Amino acid sequence: MGAVYFYHLTQASLEETLPMLLGKAVQAGWNVAVRGTREARLDWLDQKLWQGAGDSFLPHGVAGGPHDADQPVLLTTSTSAANKASCVMAVDGAAVTSEEITTLQRVCIIFDGTDTEAVQQARSQWKELSAAGCSAQYWSQESGRWEKKAES
Repeated sequence: MGAVYFYHLTQASLEETLPMLLGKAVQAGWNVAVRGTREARLDWLDQKLWQGAGDSFLPHGVAGGPHDADQPVLLTTSTSAANKASCVMAVDGAAVTSEEITTLQRVCIIFDGTDTEAVQQARSQWKELSAAGCSAQYWSQESGRWEKKAES
């Protein structure tokens, strides 16, 4: 059974944090699906990932291309990624179910701490997934570095 990690962004933005998390997941040998709720937002993230530092290139693609199955990182709005992801990184309130957590190595729910709606959505997801028996961790960067603040 996998685990779900909640990342509460308070010091860095999504476009700063996502490459770091993706790099760690790819380094672990996982294919990753970055699950969003809007294609336009995923296109924006795609551009940000291409503009990253030259020494931190992350091979990736946006779902709908001819090589989706070969992508180590696939940006998608779908719940079934063509790259057979073993890790899902949910952004912008994308839905995650307890059933899929059991089939994955890791699920990361990344949310903006300055957005009240995003914080409420993450709290609801924490309650729902914890109640379903999923192993969950809450990580915050309030102090300037990532610290685990809670676990269930």
